[in-house]
Amino acid sequence: MTAHNEGPITIHPVQGKAEKREFVELAYRLNRGDPAWVPPLKGEVYGLLTPGENPWFEHGKAQLFLARRGGRTVGRISAHIDFLALEQPAAQGMGPGTGNWGLLEAEDGETAHALIAAAEDWLRGQGMTRALGPLSISIWDEPGLLIEGFDTPPTIMLGHNSPLYRDWIEAEGYRPVKTLYNYGVEIVDGFPPIVNRIVAAGEKNARIRIRRVDKSKFDAEAKLIMGILNDAWSDNWGFVPLTDGEIAYVGKKLKDIVFEDLIRVAEVDGEPVAFMIVLPNINEKLIDMDGSLLPFNWAKLLWWLRKPKSRTLRVPLMGVVKKLQNSRMASTLAFMMIEFIRRDAVRDYGTQHGDIGWVLDDNQGMNAVAEAINATVNRVYQIYDKPL
Repeated sequence: MTAHNEGPITIHPVQGKAEKREFVELAYRLNRGDPAWVPPLKGEVYGLLTPGENPWFEHGKAQLFLARRGGRTVGRISAHIDFLALEQPAAQGMGPGTGNWGLLEAEDGETAHALIAAAEDWLRGQGMTRALGPLSISIWDEPGLLIEGFDTPPTIMLGHNSPLYRDWIEAEGYRPVKTLYNYGVEIVDGFPPIVNRIVAAGEKNARIRIRRVDKSKFDAEAKLIMGILNDAWSDNWGFVPLTDGEIAYVGKKLKDIVFEDLIRVAEVDGEPVAFMIVLPNINEKLIDMDGSLLPFNWAKLLWWLRKPKSRTLRVPLMGVVKKLQNSRMASTLAFMMIEFIRRDAVRDYGTQHGDIGWVLDDNQGMNAVAEAINATVNRVYQIYDKPL
Protein backbone atom coordinates (compact mmCIF):
# COMPACT_ATOMS: atom_id res chain seq x y z
CA MET A 1 0.00 0.00 0.00
CA THR A 2 1.42 3.33 -0.99
CA ALA A 3 0.62 6.55 0.75
CA HIS A 4 -0.04 9.61 -1.39
CA ASN A 5 0.13 12.52 1.01
CA GLU A 6 -1.18 15.28 -1.23
CA GLY A 7 -3.60 17.50 0.64
CA PRO A 8 -6.08 16.91 3.45
CA ILE A 9 -8.31 13.85 3.81
CA THR A 10 -12.03 14.45 3.42
CA ILE A 11 -14.75 11.98 4.42
CA HIS A 12 -17.90 11.57 2.34
CA PRO A 13 -21.06 9.62 3.18
CA VAL A 14 -21.75 7.34 0.19
CA GLN A 15 -24.68 8.57 -1.90
CA GLY A 16 -25.91 7.05 -5.13
CA LYS A 17 -24.72 4.24 -7.36
CA ALA A 18 -21.46 5.79 -8.54
CA GLU A 19 -20.14 6.24 -5.00
CA LYS A 20 -21.30 2.77 -3.97
CA ARG A 21 -19.34 1.40 -6.94
CA GLU A 22 -16.31 3.39 -5.74
CA PHE A 23 -16.78 1.85 -2.26
CA VAL A 24 -16.86 -1.68 -3.68
CA GLU A 25 -14.06 -1.26 -6.23
CA LEU A 26 -11.59 0.27 -3.76
CA ALA A 27 -10.98 -3.07 -2.02
CA TYR A 28 -9.88 -4.64 -5.31
CA ARG A 29 -7.42 -1.83 -6.02
CA LEU A 30 -5.89 -1.70 -2.54
CA ASN A 31 -5.55 -5.48 -2.12
CA ARG A 32 -4.49 -6.44 -5.63
CA GLY A 33 -0.84 -6.73 -4.62
CA ASP A 34 -1.57 -9.18 -1.78
CA PRO A 35 -1.15 -12.76 -3.07
CA ALA A 36 -3.27 -14.12 -0.20
CA TRP A 37 -6.28 -11.85 -0.85
CA VAL A 38 -9.20 -13.58 -2.56
CA PRO A 39 -11.31 -11.10 -4.57
CA PRO A 40 -14.96 -11.72 -3.63
CA LEU A 41 -17.52 -11.83 -6.42
CA LYS A 42 -18.65 -8.24 -6.87
CA GLY A 43 -22.29 -9.31 -7.12
CA GLU A 44 -21.99 -10.78 -3.61
CA VAL A 45 -20.50 -7.55 -2.24
CA TYR A 46 -23.27 -5.42 -3.76
CA GLY A 47 -25.83 -7.87 -2.36
CA LEU A 48 -24.37 -7.50 1.13
CA LEU A 49 -24.63 -3.69 0.96
CA THR A 50 -28.05 -3.33 -0.64
CA PRO A 51 -31.29 -2.92 1.34
CA GLY A 52 -33.99 -5.00 -0.31
CA GLU A 53 -31.44 -7.66 -1.23
CA ASN A 54 -29.79 -8.35 2.13
CA PRO A 55 -32.52 -9.04 4.73
CA TRP A 56 -30.16 -7.84 7.48
CA PHE A 57 -31.43 -4.36 6.58
CA GLU A 58 -34.90 -5.37 7.82
CA HIS A 59 -33.46 -5.09 11.36
CA GLY A 60 -30.39 -2.93 10.78
CA LYS A 61 -29.21 0.29 9.19
CA ALA A 62 -25.84 1.27 7.80
CA GLN A 63 -23.93 4.28 6.51
CA LEU A 64 -21.00 3.82 4.14
CA PHE A 65 -18.16 6.37 4.01
CA LEU A 66 -15.41 7.12 1.51
CA ALA A 67 -12.14 8.90 2.27
CA ARG A 68 -10.69 11.14 -0.44
CA ARG A 69 -7.42 12.98 -0.75
CA GLY A 70 -6.34 15.11 -3.70
CA GLY A 71 -9.18 13.83 -5.87
CA ARG A 72 -8.40 10.15 -5.18
CA THR A 73 -10.39 7.67 -3.12
CA VAL A 74 -8.00 6.41 -0.44
CA GLY A 75 -10.24 4.56 2.04
CA ARG A 76 -13.67 3.31 3.04
CA ILE A 77 -15.60 2.15 6.12
CA SER A 78 -19.15 1.17 7.07
CA ALA A 79 -20.92 2.16 10.29
CA HIS A 80 -23.99 0.17 11.24
CA ILE A 81 -26.50 -0.68 13.91
CA ASP A 82 -28.29 -4.01 14.27
CA PHE A 83 -31.51 -3.49 16.23
CA LEU A 84 -31.68 -7.21 17.11
CA ALA A 85 -28.14 -6.95 18.54
CA LEU A 86 -29.26 -4.04 20.74
CA GLU A 87 -31.87 -6.37 22.30
CA GLN A 88 -29.30 -9.00 23.33
CA PRO A 89 -27.96 -9.20 26.89
CA ALA A 90 -24.92 -6.94 27.31
CA ALA A 91 -23.06 -9.74 29.13
CA GLN A 92 -23.18 -11.71 25.88
CA GLY A 93 -21.17 -9.15 23.91
CA MET A 94 -23.75 -7.02 22.10
CA GLY A 95 -26.61 -5.30 23.93
CA PRO A 96 -28.03 -1.77 24.36
CA GLY A 97 -25.92 1.09 23.00
CA THR A 98 -23.55 -1.12 20.97
CA GLY A 99 -23.00 -0.05 17.36
CA ASN A 100 -20.58 -1.54 14.85
CA TRP A 101 -18.26 -0.64 12.04
CA GLY A 102 -16.48 -2.70 9.40
CA LEU A 103 -15.41 -3.09 5.76
CA LEU A 104 -12.38 -0.93 6.52
CA GLU A 105 -9.88 -0.36 3.72
CA ALA A 106 -7.29 2.40 3.94
CA GLU A 107 -4.09 3.42 2.18
CA ASP A 108 -2.41 4.63 5.36
CA GLY A 109 -2.86 5.16 9.08
CA GLU A 110 -3.98 8.76 8.71
CA THR A 111 -6.83 7.66 6.43
CA ALA A 112 -7.82 4.85 8.81
CA HIS A 113 -7.90 7.38 11.68
CA ALA A 114 -10.22 9.72 9.77
CA LEU A 115 -12.53 6.87 8.70
CA ILE A 116 -12.85 5.33 12.16
CA ALA A 117 -13.55 8.79 13.62
CA ALA A 118 -16.32 9.30 11.04
CA ALA A 119 -17.86 5.91 11.83
CA GLU A 120 -17.75 6.68 15.57
CA ASP A 121 -19.36 10.10 15.02
CA TRP A 122 -22.19 8.51 13.04
CA LEU A 123 -22.74 5.89 15.77
CA ARG A 124 -22.75 8.59 18.46
CA GLY A 125 -25.29 10.54 16.44
CA GLN A 126 -27.49 7.43 16.49
CA GLY A 127 -27.31 7.33 20.29
CA MET A 128 -24.71 4.55 20.55
CA THR A 129 -22.34 4.49 23.52
CA ARG A 130 -19.95 1.73 22.42
CA ALA A 131 -18.35 0.69 19.13
CA LEU A 132 -17.62 -2.98 18.48
CA GLY A 133 -15.82 -4.05 15.34
CA PRO A 134 -14.83 -4.82 12.77
CA LEU A 135 -17.96 -6.64 11.57
CA SER A 136 -18.84 -6.73 7.89
CA ILE A 137 -21.76 -6.31 8.24
CA SER A 138 -23.30 -8.73 10.73
CA ILE A 139 -21.74 -11.18 13.17
CA TRP A 140 -22.83 -13.87 10.65
CA ASP A 141 -20.83 -12.38 7.76
CA GLU A 142 -17.12 -11.75 8.32
CA PRO A 143 -16.47 -10.81 11.94
CA GLY A 144 -13.13 -9.70 13.30
CA LEU A 145 -9.77 -8.45 12.06
CA LEU A 146 -7.22 -10.98 10.86
CA ILE A 147 -4.22 -10.75 13.23
CA GLU A 148 -2.46 -14.09 12.47
CA GLY A 149 -2.34 -16.18 9.31
CA PHE A 150 -1.56 -13.63 6.60
CA ASP A 151 0.59 -15.88 4.42
CA THR A 152 -2.14 -18.16 3.03
CA PRO A 153 -5.43 -17.27 1.30
CA PRO A 154 -8.53 -17.65 3.44
CA THR A 155 -11.05 -20.39 2.70
CA ILE A 156 -14.66 -19.67 1.75
CA MET A 157 -16.47 -17.06 3.89
CA LEU A 158 -13.38 -16.01 5.88
CA GLY A 159 -12.00 -12.47 5.79
CA HIS A 160 -8.52 -11.24 4.95
CA ASN A 161 -6.94 -7.82 5.54
CA SER A 162 -3.63 -6.02 5.59
CA PRO A 163 -1.44 -6.73 8.66
CA LEU A 164 -1.05 -2.93 9.01
CA TYR A 165 -4.66 -2.51 10.17
CA ARG A 166 -4.12 -3.93 13.63
CA ASP A 167 -1.80 -1.13 14.77
CA TRP A 168 -4.02 1.50 13.17
CA ILE A 169 -7.14 0.24 14.99
CA GLU A 170 -5.39 -0.19 18.33
CA ALA A 171 -3.96 3.33 18.00
CA GLU A 172 -7.59 4.59 18.07
CA GLY A 173 -8.05 3.21 21.58
CA TYR A 174 -9.67 -0.11 20.66
CA ARG A 175 -9.11 -3.06 23.00
CA PRO A 176 -9.50 -6.76 22.15
CA VAL A 177 -12.81 -8.11 23.42
CA LYS A 178 -13.02 -11.52 21.69
CA THR A 179 -10.70 -13.81 19.76
CA LEU A 180 -11.90 -16.17 17.01
CA TYR A 181 -9.87 -19.18 15.90
CA ASN A 182 -9.84 -20.98 12.58
CA TYR A 183 -8.39 -24.49 12.62
CA GLY A 184 -6.73 -26.54 9.90
CA VAL A 185 -6.43 -30.32 9.91
CA GLU A 186 -5.01 -32.95 7.57
CA ILE A 187 -7.79 -35.45 6.89
CA VAL A 188 -6.52 -38.03 4.39
CA ASP A 189 -5.26 -40.52 6.99
CA GLY A 190 -8.16 -40.12 9.39
CA PHE A 191 -8.23 -39.16 13.05
CA PRO A 192 -6.55 -40.47 16.21
CA PRO A 193 -7.64 -43.88 17.65
CA ILE A 194 -9.64 -42.32 20.51
CA VAL A 195 -11.85 -40.50 17.98
CA ASN A 196 -12.32 -43.68 15.94
CA ARG A 197 -13.39 -45.58 19.07
CA ILE A 198 -16.00 -42.92 19.91
CA VAL A 199 -17.33 -43.02 16.34
CA ALA A 200 -17.47 -46.84 16.33
CA ALA A 201 -19.41 -46.84 19.61
CA GLY A 202 -21.81 -44.24 18.20
CA GLU A 203 -22.41 -46.35 15.09
CA LYS A 204 -23.57 -49.21 17.35
CA ASN A 205 -25.95 -46.95 19.29
CA ALA A 206 -29.47 -47.59 17.95
CA ARG A 207 -30.70 -44.21 19.28
CA ILE A 208 -28.37 -42.28 16.93
CA ARG A 209 -28.96 -41.68 13.24
CA ILE A 210 -26.62 -39.51 11.17
CA ARG A 211 -28.19 -38.63 7.83
CA ARG A 212 -27.33 -36.60 4.77
CA VAL A 213 -29.50 -33.64 3.86
CA ASP A 214 -32.08 -34.07 1.13
CA LYS A 215 -31.51 -31.34 -1.45
CA SER A 216 -34.92 -32.00 -3.02
CA LYS A 217 -36.39 -30.63 0.23
CA PHE A 218 -33.84 -27.85 0.40
CA ASP A 219 -35.96 -25.09 1.97
CA ALA A 220 -37.27 -27.37 4.70
CA GLU A 221 -33.79 -28.71 5.44
CA ALA A 222 -32.33 -25.17 5.58
CA LYS A 223 -35.04 -24.13 8.02
CA LEU A 224 -34.46 -27.21 10.18
CA ILE A 225 -30.69 -26.64 10.31
CA MET A 226 -30.95 -22.91 11.03
CA GLY A 227 -33.51 -23.66 13.76
CA ILE A 228 -30.97 -25.91 15.46
CA LEU A 229 -28.34 -23.20 14.91
CA ASN A 230 -30.42 -20.47 16.57
CA ASP A 231 -30.91 -22.74 19.60
CA ALA A 232 -27.34 -24.10 19.69
CA TRP A 233 -25.62 -20.71 19.49
CA SER A 234 -28.10 -18.69 21.56
CA ASP A 235 -25.79 -18.47 24.61
CA ASN A 236 -22.66 -17.74 22.55
CA TRP A 237 -20.83 -14.44 22.80
CA GLY A 238 -22.03 -12.02 20.10
CA PHE A 239 -25.09 -14.07 19.19
CA VAL A 240 -27.82 -12.34 17.18
CA PRO A 241 -30.68 -14.58 16.03
CA LEU A 242 -31.09 -15.25 12.31
CA THR A 243 -34.50 -14.12 11.06
CA ASP A 244 -36.67 -16.21 8.71
CA GLY A 245 -35.72 -13.80 5.91
CA GLU A 246 -32.02 -14.27 6.60
CA ILE A 247 -32.39 -18.05 6.76
CA ALA A 248 -34.03 -18.02 3.31
CA TYR A 249 -31.33 -15.65 2.00
CA VAL A 250 -28.47 -17.79 3.32
CA GLY A 251 -30.13 -20.85 1.84
CA LYS A 252 -30.41 -19.22 -1.57
CA LYS A 253 -26.78 -18.05 -1.49
CA LEU A 254 -25.46 -21.47 -0.46
CA LYS A 255 -27.71 -23.60 -2.65
CA ASP A 256 -25.19 -23.92 -5.49
CA ILE A 257 -22.33 -24.92 -3.20
CA VAL A 258 -24.30 -27.29 -0.99
CA PHE A 259 -23.71 -31.00 -1.57
CA GLU A 260 -25.84 -33.64 0.14
CA ASP A 261 -22.88 -35.76 1.21
CA LEU A 262 -21.12 -32.78 2.82
CA ILE A 263 -23.91 -31.83 5.23
CA ARG A 264 -25.11 -34.06 8.03
CA VAL A 265 -28.02 -33.90 10.45
CA ALA A 266 -27.79 -35.97 13.64
CA GLU A 267 -30.96 -37.41 15.14
CA VAL A 268 -31.32 -38.91 18.60
CA ASP A 269 -34.47 -40.98 19.19
CA GLY A 270 -35.83 -39.58 15.92
CA GLU A 271 -35.35 -35.91 16.89
CA PRO A 272 -32.92 -33.71 14.89
CA VAL A 273 -30.48 -32.36 17.49
CA ALA A 274 -27.25 -31.47 15.66
CA PHE A 275 -25.90 -30.56 12.24
CA MET A 276 -22.66 -29.91 10.43
CA ILE A 277 -22.31 -27.92 7.21
CA VAL A 278 -19.20 -28.38 5.08
CA LEU A 279 -18.54 -26.33 1.95
CA PRO A 280 -16.07 -26.83 -0.89
CA ASN A 281 -13.51 -24.05 -0.89
CA ILE A 282 -14.71 -21.97 -3.83
CA ASN A 283 -11.86 -19.53 -3.05
CA GLU A 284 -9.52 -21.95 -4.84
CA LYS A 285 -11.30 -20.79 -8.03
CA LEU A 286 -12.16 -17.19 -7.11
CA ILE A 287 -8.57 -16.17 -6.37
CA ASP A 288 -7.88 -15.79 -10.11
CA MET A 289 -11.23 -14.24 -11.15
CA ASP A 290 -10.80 -10.65 -9.89
CA GLY A 291 -14.36 -10.56 -8.58
CA SER A 292 -16.04 -11.05 -11.95
CA LEU A 293 -17.79 -14.01 -13.58
CA LEU A 294 -17.42 -12.40 -17.02
CA PRO A 295 -16.65 -13.28 -19.72
CA PHE A 296 -15.85 -16.97 -19.12
CA ASN A 297 -15.44 -17.35 -15.37
CA TRP A 298 -19.09 -18.27 -14.82
CA ALA A 299 -18.69 -21.29 -17.11
CA LYS A 300 -15.53 -22.41 -15.29
CA LEU A 301 -17.29 -22.03 -11.95
CA LEU A 302 -20.43 -23.88 -13.01
CA TRP A 303 -18.34 -26.71 -14.44
CA TRP A 304 -16.36 -26.96 -11.18
CA LEU A 305 -19.53 -26.87 -9.06
CA ARG A 306 -20.98 -29.89 -10.84
CA LYS A 307 -18.60 -32.02 -8.78
CA PRO A 308 -15.85 -29.94 -7.26
CA LYS A 309 -12.45 -31.33 -6.59
CA SER A 310 -11.51 -29.27 -3.56
CA ARG A 311 -8.17 -29.64 -1.77
CA THR A 312 -9.70 -27.98 1.27
CA LEU A 313 -13.22 -28.14 2.69
CA ARG A 314 -14.43 -25.70 5.33
CA VAL A 315 -16.80 -26.28 8.23
CA PRO A 316 -18.37 -22.82 8.71
CA LEU A 317 -21.27 -23.93 10.90
CA MET A 318 -21.88 -26.73 13.32
CA GLY A 319 -24.27 -26.93 16.25
CA VAL A 320 -25.80 -29.17 18.89
CA VAL A 321 -29.06 -28.20 20.61
CA LYS A 322 -28.58 -26.49 23.95
CA LYS A 323 -30.08 -29.28 26.05
CA LEU A 324 -27.35 -31.70 24.89
CA GLN A 325 -24.39 -29.32 25.06
CA ASN A 326 -21.44 -30.36 27.25
CA SER A 327 -22.78 -33.94 27.28
CA ARG A 328 -20.97 -37.06 26.10
CA MET A 329 -23.69 -37.44 23.46
CA ALA A 330 -22.82 -34.01 21.99
CA SER A 331 -19.17 -34.92 21.42
CA THR A 332 -20.14 -38.35 20.03
CA LEU A 333 -22.44 -36.70 17.48
CA ALA A 334 -19.78 -34.13 16.57
CA PHE A 335 -17.10 -36.78 15.99
CA MET A 336 -19.51 -38.97 13.99
CA MET A 337 -20.54 -36.14 11.67
CA ILE A 338 -16.92 -35.05 11.18
CA GLU A 339 -15.76 -38.62 10.43
CA PHE A 340 -18.64 -39.48 8.06
CA ILE A 341 -18.08 -36.33 6.03
CA ARG A 342 -14.30 -36.85 6.11
CA ARG A 343 -14.67 -40.29 4.49
CA ASP A 344 -16.88 -38.95 1.68
CA ALA A 345 -14.71 -35.86 1.17
CA VAL A 346 -11.48 -37.81 0.75
CA ARG A 347 -13.08 -40.39 -1.53
CA ASP A 348 -15.30 -38.19 -3.69
CA TYR A 349 -13.76 -34.69 -3.63
CA GLY A 350 -10.04 -35.42 -3.44
CA THR A 351 -9.90 -33.41 -0.23
CA GLN A 352 -6.72 -33.31 1.84
CA HIS A 353 -7.36 -30.56 4.39
CA GLY A 354 -10.23 -29.50 6.58
CA ASP A 355 -10.78 -25.95 7.81
CA ILE A 356 -12.94 -25.49 10.92
CA GLY A 357 -14.00 -22.08 12.09
CA TRP A 358 -14.34 -19.67 13.26
CA VAL A 359 -14.47 -20.87 16.89
CA LEU A 360 -14.82 -18.50 19.84
CA ASP A 361 -11.83 -18.59 22.19
CA ASP A 362 -14.10 -19.59 25.10
CA ASN A 363 -16.05 -22.30 23.23
CA GLN A 364 -14.51 -25.13 25.23
CA GLY A 365 -16.52 -27.87 23.52
CA MET A 366 -15.51 -26.98 19.96
CA ASN A 367 -11.91 -26.19 20.87
CA ALA A 368 -11.70 -29.61 22.55
CA VAL A 369 -13.14 -31.33 19.45
CA ALA A 370 -10.58 -29.52 17.26
CA GLU A 371 -7.71 -30.60 19.53
CA ALA A 372 -8.96 -34.21 19.62
CA ILE A 373 -8.74 -34.49 15.82
CA ASN A 374 -5.23 -32.90 15.88
CA ALA A 375 -6.38 -29.65 14.27
CA THR A 376 -4.15 -26.61 14.76
CA VAL A 377 -4.98 -22.90 14.64
CA ASN A 378 -4.09 -21.41 11.24
CA ARG A 379 -5.86 -18.04 11.39
CA VAL A 380 -6.75 -15.77 14.31
CA TYR A 381 -9.32 -12.96 14.16
CA GLN A 382 -9.76 -10.25 16.78
CA ILE A 383 -12.91 -8.27 17.61
CA TYR A 384 -12.37 -4.95 19.39
CA ASP A 385 -14.48 -2.51 21.33
CA LYS A 386 -14.26 1.02 22.63
CA PRO A 387 -16.58 3.28 24.63
CA LEU A 388 -17.85 6.19 22.55
